[in-house]
Amino acid sequence: MEAILNPDLLGLMRILIVTQYFWPETFIVNDMARWLARSGHSVVVATGKPSYPSGQLAPGYTRHGVQYETFAGISVVRIPSRPRYGATPLDLALNYLSFAWSGLLRLPRLLKGQEFDVVLVFAMPITVAIPAIILHWIKRSHLALWVQDLWPEVVTSTGLIRSRLLVAALDVVVRFIYRAANSVLVQSNEFVGPIARIIPRQRIFVLPNFAPSGEEECLCLPVAVEQLFRGRFSVVFAGNLGRAQSLSTIVDAARLLQIHPEILIIIAGTGSHAEPLRKAIAGSGLTNVEMVGVLDRRMMPALFELADCLLVTLGDHPALNATIPSKMQAYMKAGRPIVGAINGAAADLIEAAGAGFAVQAEDSAGLARSIAALFKMPTQMRHELGRAGKAYYETHFDVDRVLSRLVGILQSRTSCHA
Repeated sequence: MEAILNPDLLGLMRILIVTQYFWPETFIVNDMARWLARSGHSVVVATGKPSYPSGQLAPGYTRHGVQYETFAGISVVRIPSRPRYGATPLDLALNYLSFAWSGLLRLPRLLKGQEFDVVLVFAMPITVAIPAIILHWIKRSHLALWVQDLWPEVVTSTGLIRSRLLVAALDVVVRFIYRAANSVLVQSNEFVGPIARIIPRQRIFVLPNFAPSGEEECLCLPVAVEQLFRGRFSVVFAGNLGRAQSLSTIVDAARLLQIHPEILIIIAGTGSHAEPLRKAIAGSGLTNVEMVGVLDRRMMPALFELADCLLVTLGDHPALNATIPSKMQAYMKAGRPIVGAINGAAADLIEAAGAGFAVQAEDSAGLARSIAALFKMPTQMRHELGRAGKAYYETHFDVDRVLSRLVGILQSRTSCHA
């Protein structure tokens, strides 16, 4: 394992971050860009127009034309792309492809005359790398991908693409992208094996996710949301509500937990399966599940602070088993016990940290038993689980530790040494 290096002891780099998602969308790439700039590196961000999670363009942005702005002193270039709209498979595919196509057409011209040592891609989705490859060739810079999902497996596991012909075509594209990269950063050890079948192992580095820095001013929860926690044992699920999250597992577990009226599951977030989830809850007549919609990201600390435990679920698929959802690090940082119906890397993390309970993915009965066990557990024991998770986070996923490692990897792979 490479040593974690202090960025102050390293030479400074000129870094172009290419990402489809960026502030005001809430992804850790925002914190990465801010941290790198604060460490003295020259950072430029090339990104799209924000439309996550609502599907509609954020206020102040137009669908057409290029927009320029600054974020924490960082120059940001926004290229047009089709919004996510309803987040159907077709909507998402058009959103992904439109960004890649727009980047190919515009970014070489928009960034003409600017030199970069590293083109760093936040590869969510991996198609973001297509225009970055062209820029890497033009600028003769080091191309690094930070991979968040296994492609094309992730689109088959979520049903985004069902056609074998399209999956085969995407597989060719993904192999091309990996082979074009000088370095591939992966968010869990389980990614290494599948990608090492495509490129040499020495080009693959494990770089875990971290929780948002929390530098912004925290906001209080709306009174109606805060009141839900009073006199109840609260199980909080926060984040995307999509096919990958196996939301039916939560519904089925809630049905079994009706024998414990003190337990309430609170779901904060939205996504392509938010409305089907709402209908499933109503159709089952469940009174122990509350959907509170999208909350301001600055309310997350208050939400987690009130929770008795935090919930994570994923479907049962090899690509999902390799993934550690980014919410896991945020949950651990919050110091609350975690309960999950998940397999693979995420389940292993809960066990290694001693942060809570994990049952098999899609095991609603096991999930209900685990929630009930936490409910019956003495408060002090629950607090100990939360403290163990937080301690593990600070040792392994602290933002300074992770991003110092990122700088160390990039410095060791380029000529930018102190």
